[in-house]
Amino acid sequence: MEFLEQWARWLNRQVPAGSWHDKIFNYCERGGDAGFWAEPLNAWSNGAFHLASLAALVLWIMAPSGRRGAFELFLILLVFAIGTGSFLFHTLATRWAAVADVAPIGIFMLLYVGYALRSLAGLNWFLTIAGLALFIAALWYAGQMRCGGRLCLGGSVGYLPALGAMIVMTALMIIMRRPAWGYFLAGSAVFAVSLTLRTFDKPWCPNTAITDFGRVGTHFWWHILNALLLYLLLRAVILYGGGSRAREAIAPAT
Repeated sequence: MEFLEQWARWLNRQVPAGSWHDKIFNYCERGGDAGFWAEPLNAWSNGAFHLASLAALVLWIMAPSGRRGAFELFLILLVFAIGTGSFLFHTLATRWAAVADVAPIGIFMLLYVGYALRSLAGLNWFLTIAGLALFIAALWYAGQMRCGGRLCLGGSVGYLPALGAMIVMTALMIIMRRPAWGYFLAGSAVFAVSLTLRTFDKPWCPNTAITDFGRVGTHFWWHILNALLLYLLLRAVILYGGGSRAREAIAPAT
């Protein structure tokens, strides 16, 4: 614990002074406490992303050499970065750490949607680009929605396009009989539950008090369930995406 705190504080000192160090109090577990370990469950639950990344890495290493694509490896590393960025945000709770939290998530979403449409669903480049453009537009629109001056649904509105994309791709893969459909179906269910728990972190906050520990909220479940979701998505691309696997997936069913 001490090493992680020292490392995070060292990173914090590398960021120029100013508004980047403004504190953010968005979660039930933190409340109004600016301390480093004010969100222990929210912080430590990010280890689930690291475990998901390592499990996917083992799967990638064990795959035949012709199936170990560099793009899949990059996605695995992004999931590790997601866990690291979120840990920084839920300990330092600053504006720059918030960027470290959401940036890897945004990059992963955009890369994965485009890759899934092309390599898993087997769409041509025109439809892949059109689908990705539609997804980006939905993300932008969701990011503009405000309720009482703040993002709606406690900020969860920004993730609704991702849930919609999961559901659409699940239906598309079922219709087109693509082998990865099961992972997307399971992932959609997991994501729906995790998004619900993220949304109700503050509304349910008074009901989550643990004796001698305080209110913990539900946000840590967002981390744990999303780690499971990302492992399912990584497993889908490792088993069915890229190279020879893409050609096998795109081949018409007989």
